Amino acid sequence: MRSRSSFKLLQAVKKYQFIKPGNLVIDIGAAPGGWTQAALQLVGDSGFVLAIDNRPIEKFHAKNVNTIIGDITDLTITHKIKDLLSRPVDAVISDVAPNLSGTWELDHSRQMDLANHSLKIAISTLKTGGNFFVKGFQGKILYRLIDEVKEFFTFVKLVKPKASRLRSAELYILGMNYKPKNK
Repeated sequence: MRSRSSFKLLQAVKKYQFIKPGNLVIDIGAAPGGWTQAALQLVGDSGFVLAIDNRPIEKFHAKNVNTIIGDITDLTITHKIKDLLSRPVDAVISDVAPNLSGTWELDHSRQMDLANHSLKIAISTLKTGGNFFVKGFQGKILYRLIDEVKEFFTFVKLVKPKASRLRSAELYILGMNYKPKNK
């Protein structure tokens, strides 16, 4: 695997089954490609993974993957994503993280801003019943984001995969069964 974080995703999916064979998945913050590799394994040959990062991602040899360079804070990114996909997606996963400054308040705020942008992409691209899995850092803003995720998903849970370091402040928010507000 390209990164140790692959095991975090695989452990979470094993427990909660939010990515299945044949699924269409968006992987946000994909570089170096560990979660993309894991997602490709989970969706199989009949699924597809669109990987997005603001840094280049080493090419995959699979036919059912596309990688794009893009900034998820750019307001036009959702249009670019939708132009590449044939239908609404089954799952949006996001392991995106800021460059850490070493100042906890700033790093927490930046991480949660990226998680919020990931949620906006999920809301714009998920099919009804789709799933969302995003990294967050422990702190006040995390719980505000959880409340927002609860507005769109019928099942919401904080997840700390065993592959995460015990001392790490990272947690993952899992939202399952997307329910658009306008329906």
